[in-house]
Amino acid sequence: MAKKEYAFYPGCSSQLKASASNYLTSVNSMCEKLDVKLTEIPDWNCCGASVGYAEGGELPRLAINARNFALAETHLPGQDIVATCAACWLGSRETKERLDHTSQLMKETNEALAAAGLNYKGDVNIRHMVEVLIEDIGYDGIKKPVVKPLEGLKFAGYIGCQTNRPFGIAGESFENPKYLDQMVETLGGEAMTSYDQKVTCCGGALAFSEPEKSQKQIKDIIESAYDSGAQMLVTPCPLCQANTEVYQSEINKKYGTKFNMPVLYYSQLMTVAYGGSIKEAGLDGQLIRAEALEKICGK
Repeated sequence: MAKKEYAFYPGCSSQLKASASNYLTSVNSMCEKLDVKLTEIPDWNCCGASVGYAEGGELPRLAINARNFALAETHLPGQDIVATCAACWLGSRETKERLDHTSQLMKETNEALAAAGLNYKGDVNIRHMVEVLIEDIGYDGIKKPVVKPLEGLKFAGYIGCQTNRPFGIAGESFENPKYLDQMVETLGGEAMTSYDQKVTCCGGALAFSEPEKSQKQIKDIIESAYDSGAQMLVTPCPLCQANTEVYQSEINKKYGTKFNMPVLYYSQLMTVAYGGSIKEAGLDGQLIRAEALEKICGK
């Protein structure tokens, strides 16, 4: 039996064959080494993300998140819900905060859920995988399975917005959160503590609607990582990962830069350090290959 068990909410982007499926691959590999069991919430649905704030209305947005909560309470009682996607975590956390502190919203939401035969009791906690790693596993626990330290590799920890504001990670500064730096160092790598863009927004969905603005922000994020001496960027957010990796080629064309910086998830670093293969770490899903990590996998 696994030491720790959680109700898992993968979200749309991190599910199998989705845009961040390599994130899920590395999370599964990482959890296996840490003796953590993630059980997917049966019949989970999209959290709504940014679209839920546009035209759908408040109650539908809260209800679709609460539906996931009710399913977890029914099928996986007593287990915290864990999300890997920053947007899923943020939307779910907000929904729980609103419902747990506003009785009228709770009443209306449960009236909506009743049509599907569900009821949200308010028993579940909503957590990001990083919270689980830091609070439940601890840095000593993260370090214990390391067999291939990331020695000689330099990483800039890019946290972005959604895992930092308004909730953030307990005990961390909103202006200068250091948990990614500490995780990198725990794995034997070198954290670029002078990196000054760690909580800058990547533009999010503006990458589609206002690409000029978003790409300017991404340029600053990548440029600062190079200036700090980093070889790679590491992030806990699928949208941050996608934007900062995918648009480097567009930025190069527009600004005459020569960006070619791999952008990884913390879970990929952990899987490599734990002795995982390129496939187990999801490195075969990178657009910009992390050759230095692939080399460690091949040792």
